[in-house]
Amino acid sequence: MANKKKDSSLPDWAIPIWEEMGSPSLTDLTSVHNGDLLERRHGLRKDDLVEILLDARAFKEGDNTIIKGRLLSSGKTSIEILTDEGSTVYVARDVIVKITLIAHTRPAYIDDKELLAFEREDMKRRSSLHEKVEKEVKGRQDDSHLWG
Repeated sequence: MANKKKDSSLPDWAIPIWEEMGSPSLTDLTSVHNGDLLERRHGLRKDDLVEILLDARAFKEGDNTIIKGRLLSSGKTSIEILTDEGSTVYVARDVIVKITLIAHTRPAYIDDKELLAFEREDMKRRSSLHEKVEKEVKGRQDDSHLWG
């Protein structure tokens, strides 16, 4: 394991998560902050390994205010983390003080072919589901004149 740690340059807590993901090469996934705008790739990504510092005022004294783990999703009001302990937690953005990126484990969104393919298939599935619901609703539309 020491060799993997040296190769990945990850903190001890992140190595098991990285190994569970298949030990992806991290060197090709680093952020690019400088250069041509079209070539820059930065920001948080799905499956990033992160450390999140939470506002201590939102917790009881003595509670752990650091969450370490893998970013599963990010929404307007909360983010979902798979912690280094294996639990899934949702953290309100209101209590986040700082997010430290430990490592990207996927390409940037625009370069992530697997993620784009997933989103395309998900859109097809959702569209099909919406069509099915519309057909079911149209089948019951002749009942709209009934009261009660």
